[in-house]
Amino acid sequence: MEFTVVQGDIAAQSADALVNAAGTSLRMGSGVAGALRRGGGPELNEAAVAKGPVDLGAAAVTDAYDLDAEYVIHAAAMPHDGDGRATAESIHDATRNALDAADERGCTSLVIPALGCGVAGFDLADGARLICEVVDAYEPTSLSDVRFIAYSDAEYETVSAVAREFQGCDDRE
Repeated sequence: MEFTVVQGDIAAQSADALVNAAGTSLRMGSGVAGALRRGGGPELNEAAVAKGPVDLGAAAVTDAYDLDAEYVIHAAAMPHDGDGRATAESIHDATRNALDAADERGCTSLVIPALGCGVAGFDLADGARLICEVVDAYEPTSLSDVRFIAYSDAEYETVSAVAREFQGCDDRE
């Protein structure tokens, strides 16, 4: 399986599945969720909310609507109540469940953001390491192209540096 780091807007990516950094309510607010909601249209948020709430670490799948993908996989790495903070366990589980959801649907390509980092408050380098560990250990049945996407220059530099620790992960813009 090819595992790369790319920089850009997740809503502009073309893949079989795009992963949304979701909270347990699946309500699409800001950050990655906001970008996907704006790109996918109002139906995307409505479909996501209809699938929620989900357990912390779970993933729900919707159509991608106006995005250049078949599916959006809403990976709930943070709670939408209390302090709303992601944990190492929630990031691990959300990543694994997103990979499983894509594989179960026969997806060959997947774009995943830094789940649990950003508004969920988890340290970016530590979160990127957790995501890379899960992806690196994953044995896919259909997935052959997993892209870890970073938006800003600083995020890209951090994610790329962490990803270089993992055999088989390459970075490209």
